[in-house]
Amino acid sequence: NFFNLTFPSDLRLCLDKILLQCVLQSRTLSGADAINALRPFYFAVHPDFFGQHPKEREVNENSLKRLNGYLENLQKPGFRSFKPTQLTFYVREREPNSSNVQESFSASGFRAVSFTLHTRDLLSTVLDILNSCSLSTEHVQSLNVSSQPHKEAKSTVNRPIKWDKTYYSFTGFKDPEEELEQAQRVETTLLSWLDYNEASAVKKLKKSLPLRKELERLKIELSHELQLSDIRWQRSWGIAHRCSQLHSLGRLVQQRPEVLENVKGRTVVFTDRSGMSAAGHIMLGTMDVHHHWTKIFERLPNYYKLQKRLLLLEDRISQLLGGIQVIYIEELQPLLTLEEYFELLNSFYNKLRDSRLPFHPRSLRGLQMILESDRYAPSLHEFGHFMIPTVCDPAALQWFIFAKAQEARENLKRKEEMMITEKELISTSTERFSLDRLYKEPSVSSAQMIDCCKRLLEESLPYLQGMHLCVSHFYSVLQDGDLCIPWNWKN
Repeated sequence: NFFNLTFPSDLRLCLDKILLQCVLQSRTLSGADAINALRPFYFAVHPDFFGQHPKEREVNENSLKRLNGYLENLQKPGFRSFKPTQLTFYVREREPNSSNVQESFSASGFRAVSFTLHTRDLLSTVLDILNSCSLSTEHVQSLNVSSQPHKEAKSTVNRPIKWDKTYYSFTGFKDPEEELEQAQRVETTLLSWLDYNEASAVKKLKKSLPLRKELERLKIELSHELQLSDIRWQRSWGIAHRCSQLHSLGRLVQQRPEVLENVKGRTVVFTDRSGMSAAGHIMLGTMDVHHHWTKIFERLPNYYKLQKRLLLLEDRISQLLGGIQVIYIEELQPLLTLEEYFELLNSFYNKLRDSRLPFHPRSLRGLQMILESDRYAPSLHEFGHFMIPTVCDPAALQWFIFAKAQEARENLKRKEEMMITEKELISTSTERFSLDRLYKEPSVSSAQMIDCCKRLLEESLPYLQGMHLCVSHFYSVLQDGDLCIPWNWKN
């Protein structure tokens, strides 16, 4: 008998480690256990905690969708077709000496973490996620983990034994795990990814075409009937979801046409909550019922009055700051309600008025600024607008604006040139590859989009004919067949 042989102590220790690993491998997690084990991770990356950072929020939202899909597949009986999934998350940083979980994240801090999942069981996946994000795994040991593998594991009798690393160094055999890790380190290329995912994307796109036509029809009809400027969506919901929302609005139009008399010329945005946005758009919360939407439409006259007061407040701030224009940029700022933005402006105006800064009238005319509530120091954006914290010291603000005024003007001029270049490259790329649509996520800058399109135009990509291509931060095939590629793809 093999195990009755006498071995040297070091080899016996090696075998003990192997047996321990086999025991650990047999432990499995239930779906509920996995959710509990990942609570620290969800707390660190949940999009709701990134309200002031739209780019990071969107990246985390999309990555969580893909992670949840991976976890769901792990729990499907008999599921065998796995492909490595690369994820990127912005993880909120913990302060080193904080004991209170709710207060243990620094105000400014988050870091980008990227990792690839290729495990085939929940326990290994959970541990990989926690370790990749530098989160503790001690609580996983205390979970009620079954000592029996899942029923479907019975069919995997021929699964290779996972030997200790010393076994491979002693025998000279190749370590399959090490080979897999080396394969993962080879970055995904655009051509290989398109080759692998084209068929799936085409199938999903064809399936979505009737719904896409229905969505366009509903959007045109409602825009014409209500004389709307536009209908938008805050998030990248699926086509079916968007059609459902337009049907709901259409039913409200039929039931209560009188409450929709004040929407002429406005933009309707389907989002997470109802109200009016800082940009003056009518927000309809997708989780709200018609009763809530009706109230918003009835309040529109009052919202318009508040909007006039808000514009007057922006003018007063501009006068105090030498004619600099106060703007609100939806793509770069959190989605604020009209009331929230008014309070932000009012607080900043009172602070400026009391400080009596000596700005020469109209000396900063032509420059732009946005107000932010989550920063402590002013900065200058690459597009030329100043990013001013509401808590900024007035004296420091004055010095910063004077020091950066010329650079801001140069950036504003470069922004106009960049927007023209971006538009031309999108048009050229769409025509060159016979795309049905080419667009980008809001978190992708114009400079990144320009770089992406320029490199795309150097390639031969027959896969893209008739497709919808989205430039993002990662690879993905959306549920309606849109192809998402990272702006910095590799060739």
